[in-house]
Amino acid sequence: MRALRRSRPDDEAAEAFDRRLILPMILGAILNPINSTMLAVALIPIGVAFSAPASETAWLVTGLYLATAVGQPVVGRLIDLYGPRRLYLVGSVLIGVGGVLGTLAPALGVLVVARVLIGFGTCAGYPAAMHLIRSEAQRTGRDSPQTILTILAVSTQTVAVIGPTLGGLLIAVGGWHATFAVNAPLALACLALGAWRLPREPLADRSTRTGLASRIDLAGIALFTVALVALLLFLVHPESWLWFLPVIAVLAAAGLVWWELRASSPFLDLRLLGGNGPLLATYARSLLTAVSSYSLLYGFTQWLEEGSPDDGGLGLDPSLAGLVLLPVFGTGILVSTLTGRRPEIRGKLLVGAVTQVVVAGLLLTLGPSSAVWVVVVVALVAGVPQGLNNLANQNAVYHQATPERIGSSAGLLRTFYYLGAIVASTAGGVFLSPRADTPGLHHLAWFMMGAAVLFVVVTLADRSLGAPRT
Repeated sequence: MRALRRSRPDDEAAEAFDRRLILPMILGAILNPINSTMLAVALIPIGVAFSAPASETAWLVTGLYLATAVGQPVVGRLIDLYGPRRLYLVGSVLIGVGGVLGTLAPALGVLVVARVLIGFGTCAGYPAAMHLIRSEAQRTGRDSPQTILTILAVSTQTVAVIGPTLGGLLIAVGGWHATFAVNAPLALACLALGAWRLPREPLADRSTRTGLASRIDLAGIALFTVALVALLLFLVHPESWLWFLPVIAVLAAAGLVWWELRASSPFLDLRLLGGNGPLLATYARSLLTAVSSYSLLYGFTQWLEEGSPDDGGLGLDPSLAGLVLLPVFGTGILVSTLTGRRPEIRGKLLVGAVTQVVVAGLLLTLGPSSAVWVVVVVALVAGVPQGLNNLANQNAVYHQATPERIGSSAGLLRTFYYLGAIVASTAGGVFLSPRADTPGLHHLAWFMMGAAVLFVVVTLADRSLGAPRT
């Protein structure tokens, strides 16, 4: 599958990689996971400020996930066709606008719009980074170093865990408004770095690019968007009176398949994708990873903050709840750093999958009388799959995707990841309603256990895993 071969040691490959790309690449990629997780500790303060129940503040989470799940593969495909620079800069502007709008929002509905803008704006960062890594490999004639992929994995997936801690600190300093305001300076930094360091012309041969209208599959994008939005909206609100949403999703998906098999330049190359079983398995593992990870992130965090020991929760303030989750970040960073240079994928996934089962089991032991040190131990263990699974899934996509579709393939990885996040959010709404008490946490833990066991089964059944082919 790979035309490139590793002809020199990893440190020599690192020297060949254009290090000027690393900072804008990483900064752009981290804005989506940080915005996804930073809000975890702000949901309750925002609900209090606008007198809104959890069912309404949940749209702040759902809005960003919908925008991201739809936007990442679309923007990724545009990056494949036209290069990362312009899309990276446009995305940075949207992030800044969303941050300012959210800071000044007079109503919850405006906050939701701000989150959608931030979601669309952050869609360019990760596909652009994967495109740049692949393009550098083609430019230098040698594979990009594992250290670069590790840095990206740490900064996009593991660093997401710092979001609640950062959110708690920002709330302590400037209230929940600060969790939106922080996007303005970050967007300006992306604009400056992107304009300064990203290549002005696509790294691919310009002769392969034709007119915009003939290269963009607008019908395919529209059908994909309708199918995915209808599905995700139903997952967010799985109620009987919304029966028409899955019907719309199925019809749009059928239309998408019919169209893409006939399009000359399809948005989703279904023939290529359908023949790539290992890539499809990686997408499934990404979804299951997110189910466990985000169930912990949102459900566990709400349990930490909800009420008091007398009514089934711990009653920690948002800043302290964020600090309690910090060990997840530390362990994840350590695990990714120690294992990142090793190209093996199967072993990482198996250890991560089994540890997810252990984490779900540990959650079942927690209760209102649990000591803080016990909660910290749970956070420490939870960092292991956070550091292994996302790194392994990302590396798998890098090696399994075709080079000319690396941006859209990376975007689809994030689509499945956020589909799993929405499933986790839905589960949290079911199990933690009307309060995030201990029985609700235990029900959520059993749900996480099921997803983790399925992750183990999918990984064991995938015989294609192993050291990536070079």
